Amino acid sequence: MIRGQWSTVNSQRLTIKKTPSLALHILLLICCSCNSPYIPKPAGYFKIDFPEKKYQEFNKPGYPYTFEYPVYANIIKDSTFFDTAAENPWWINVDFPQFNARIYLSYKVIGRYKLDSLLNDAYNLTNRHSIKASFINDSIMNTSGNVHGTFFNVEGDVATADQFFLTDSTKNFIRGALYFNATPNQDSLRPVNKFLVEDMRHLINTFRWK
Repeated sequence: MIRGQWSTVNSQRLTIKKTPSLALHILLLICCSCNSPYIPKPAGYFKIDFPEKKYQEFNKPGYPYTFEYPVYANIIKDSTFFDTAAENPWWINVDFPQFNARIYLSYKVIGRYKLDSLLNDAYNLTNRHSIKASFINDSIMNTSGNVHGTFFNVEGDVATADQFFLTDSTKNFIRGALYFNATPNQDSLRPVNKFLVEDMRHLINTFRWK
């Protein structure tokens, strides 16, 4: 009976001796984790599989222009540009449903409008983004067929980072702007924007007046 009681007491003593050691390990673990520097993870974005670059011609009868656009895009006749009614039947959109993006093309006839007024409007519409833009870069373009104009690249979280206008200076004027149906975020949109800007430049280089 005494030996049995001693065994019980001895077991309890061993348990008491182990407890401070376990508590010490837990305390050290907490302290180490508290002192570790916090390193924020970089923002991650979904991987995007881009389609192969292939183009087709837009050359509808009655339209004063023609150009090439991607096979993964659709041409949609535009009756309004946001809250502004289209003033003629030659306003169209190059729609990219896969990327939730669209190039708005608004055509105007020189004569009904003065060329200086159209040029000022194009620059003013671009400069509206100057509040959020880090900088605006413009480059002059000249292609064959009496097509010339300016391409605008706007850096920053803006509604449209890439715009252009083309004209023959006598009769025809068209303005293009790439928009995404998403909250402007330069970092997340950069890969798609870069991909579609290549298509914009192809459109410009193949653009012809009729």
